[in-house]
Amino acid sequence: MKLTVFGATGGIGREIVRQALDAGHEVTAVVRDPARLAVTGDRLEVFRDDLTDPEVVRRAVAGRDVVLSGLGARSRKEAGVATRLTRTVLGAMEAEGVRRLLVVSAGPVGPPPEGEGALDRTARGIVSALLKDVYADLSAMEAELARSTTDWTVVRPPRLQNKPVTGVYRTVVGGFPAKGRFVGRADVAHAMLGMAGDPGTVKQGVGVAY
Repeated sequence: MKLTVFGATGGIGREIVRQALDAGHEVTAVVRDPARLAVTGDRLEVFRDDLTDPEVVRRAVAGRDVVLSGLGARSRKEAGVATRLTRTVLGAMEAEGVRRLLVVSAGPVGPPPEGEGALDRTARGIVSALLKDVYADLSAMEAELARSTTDWTVVRPPRLQNKPVTGVYRTVVGGFPAKGRFVGRADVAHAMLGMAGDPGTVKQGVGVAY
């Protein structure tokens, strides 16, 4: 497949690029600073852009089969960036007729898991309160996706870890795995690449966790 990856220097985005290249895909990595992308490959094109101009972004998505995004706020101070940048990506995709899009959100933005215990419910409430601005941004981003004409999938992980791909994570379409408290960034990337060709995840939120 021909893929475009936004947020390619982030923890999940970088893993998407690396794993996609290992799988034989052609990858366009969109970054603000190419020096921060510590991934190389014959099928990798690095596209430098800060996502301020939709017309420029169109060149990054033109002719692509799938667009994957790890864009999002890294702190409360950056709240709002996910919605703003995703809106630019959506505009470029719709202008170019590119339909398939997978984006990273967060577990607390979606519905709670069935049978959630008191401890997990309390922890969810505390985290949601501490990061309310970030989660409000992600909720707004998801609303933008729902209004778009793209075949979107929102991937909602819980607390992220740095660990190698395990492939033993759980996914729940339209919900969240019970007692799913952690997941590795590499496994989120692995799940997103796997969902890229799965029609059952189109226009769905998908919880992913161990």
